Amino acid sequence: MLESIATAIRLPRILAAKSARRALLAAGTVALAATLGFLYYKTQSADFKRQNEALGLLRELKEIDARWDVDILRTRTDFSQPQTASPDPGALSRIQRDLAAAAQALDSPVLKRGLPDLASAFSQKAGMVDQFKQANAAAKQALSQVLASESEIAGLVRGSWQDFRERERLVAAESAAVQLIAETQRYYFALDDKQFMLVESVAADLRRAAPRLPPALRGGLNRLDARVRQLLAAKPGEQDLYVKLSFRTAGPRVDSLTGAFSRELETALVEQEFYRAYLVAYSGALLILLGYLATRLIASYRMLNAANEELERRVVERTRELSEALQQLKESEAQLIQNEKMVSLGQMVAGVVHEINTPLAYVKNSLGSVTGKLPDLLRLISETERLLELLRSGAANPEDLADQFGLTDRLVAQLQTHHVSDELQALVNDGLYGITQMSEIVTSLKNFSRLDRSKVGSFNLNDGLDSALMLARHELKRHEVKRNFGDIPPITCSPSQINQVFLNLINNAAQAISPLPGLISITTRREGDRHIAVEVADNGKGIPPEVLPKIFDPFFTTKDVGKGTGLGLSIVYKIVEQHGGSISVASNPGIGTRFTVVLPLTPPKPAPAAA
Repeated sequence: MLESIATAIRLPRILAAKSARRALLAAGTVALAATLGFLYYKTQSADFKRQNEALGLLRELKEIDARWDVDILRTRTDFSQPQTASPDPGALSRIQRDLAAAAQALDSPVLKRGLPDLASAFSQKAGMVDQFKQANAAAKQALSQVLASESEIAGLVRGSWQDFRERERLVAAESAAVQLIAETQRYYFALDDKQFMLVESVAADLRRAAPRLPPALRGGLNRLDARVRQLLAAKPGEQDLYVKLSFRTAGPRVDSLTGAFSRELETALVEQEFYRAYLVAYSGALLILLGYLATRLIASYRMLNAANEELERRVVERTRELSEALQQLKESEAQLIQNEKMVSLGQMVAGVVHEINTPLAYVKNSLGSVTGKLPDLLRLISETERLLELLRSGAANPEDLADQFGLTDRLVAQLQTHHVSDELQALVNDGLYGITQMSEIVTSLKNFSRLDRSKVGSFNLNDGLDSALMLARHELKRHEVKRNFGDIPPITCSPSQINQVFLNLINNAAQAISPLPGLISITTRREGDRHIAVEVADNGKGIPPEVLPKIFDPFFTTKDVGKGTGLGLSIVYKIVEQHGGSISVASNPGIGTRFTVVLPLTPPKPAPAAA
């Protein structure tokens, strides 16, 4: 005994120590596994395919920038070169989108940091290239029109040669026009302020000479002057865009980003090799640790085998002891439940005996009174029979016949005077009433105490409540019972078990009311489409909130010692649960208690016999 007590005292500390060791072991295992996973993750091969794609996309961007520079230079210097192609926004968007996806996939800080600036530079240059294309097209068109004016002026001079007498003016005008066209062409290919002034000077001379020339030639010279002015206005804008494009090249940015990305890749490879060396060393250390743990595990396994044999022996012995204790508990529980049933049966029999005494007294008193009246009736019958014999004989003495007739008449008058017939009828009715009362009680008792408790059938709960109220009438005679029975269909259940539930709840309600008298309300109603609800409510003293959760526990009772086993509500709960229903309770101290039983129309399975 002392050893068991000491073991029980040490057991919590032993369990706590084991729990701490297990927690520490689990934390160490998680740390080792996390370290191994981290090293393995750091040594994973880089996505070379994605890296090469990123480098290839950067090269494409550089090629696009170089192609733009070459095309712009050729377009500006070669008059016969067609206009430079507009930047392809689709290609640029594709390349930038692919680079952004590669930066996310590779998780490259260099690409994430440099791509926005690079995209902005290409976007600005693409816009300027488009502007340069438009300005160059305008300048080339103006130059083409200026060059076309040379043949137009020559034709106009020839057409005016015959009619215009001052032919030297025609020659001078044609020479000035040719010079203006030549100087304008030089200005187009070699833009500077001196050449611009020269073109302006020649154009001014030609404008001064135009009024003294033939109208047709004067109109041609005016058109030439307008075309020259158009070229002079378009060429500076093209030159300004060209200068800006010369300084706004995206190639160095691409080279810088490519170099930084390449260095980042090299650094990642070096770091990967570094972690690979650590992984090899760490893996070796883990293998050594695993070998050590394996040897310890084998030794522990051998110790556990011996301990398991001893433990199995103790478990078998303990199981046998627990089985015996369980069997004893079951026998004790069965005995207590039987005692509870006997107590309930005794209370019910006492009530039934009390209820039968009253109608039995009716019958006894009625029969006693009838017995007291029988001598007078028997004498009347006897005298009447004697009178009939005298009448049948035909030779009777008239005096004897008169005397017998007078005696019979007096006896009949006496019975009529005392209302013997009415009194006998009332006594018979009282006896029949008492017998009817006893018959109802016996019928209710018979219905309530069916021997086949496991029998399941169709049963109307209103009828069961009527039977339970009849049997509990002795407990309820000082209370008012209010029936609120609804129109409910019958349910499939064990009627005997359900009657026991109702009787227990009604008796509990009657016993909970103090001071007397009280009100007990019994209500039945449909609960949805598949359930019936029965409420038993009283206006008694109620149940305290701290006691309410325990009322369905076996052996729990609030009654005085010796007045209850604490199994009544436990049996009620078990029966309702076996029928697939539920029971709930709501109580307010000082106001009353309401028990609600909800039963299905058809239980999920046949209700088993009550325990």
